[in-house]
Amino acid sequence: MNIALWAIQGILAFMFIMAGMMKSLQYEKAKAKMAWVSEYPKGFVVFIGVAELLGGIGLIVPYATGIAPILTPLAAIGLAVIMLLSAVFHAKRKENQAIGLNVILLALAVFVAIFRF
Repeated sequence: MNIALWAIQGILAFMFIMAGMMKSLQYEKAKAKMAWVSEYPKGFVVFIGVAELLGGIGLIVPYATGIAPILTPLAAIGLAVIMLLSAVFHAKRKENQAIGLNVILLALAVFVAIFRF
């Protein structure tokens, strides 16, 4: 089970770190790739990006180093909340493809949170 958890954490961390870096450090690229970004203030998009970036790091670093490992399931819960809110956001915009990815990432984050507590 530990190997499966690490694999899931690695996949989630990669996805969230990449998405977070694009939203927080490459705003123009995010604006070109995601239609919703141009409809919201840059600060809001950067905030979401930083939250995803820190959550992705929080999935790996605390548990791997043994320093405050309780932060790993807390990061997973935080990312699950972001994905829940993102799914609702995309549902309102009728972006069904995005909802599917949000639900998958939500389920994986909840799985990590449950089994790392």
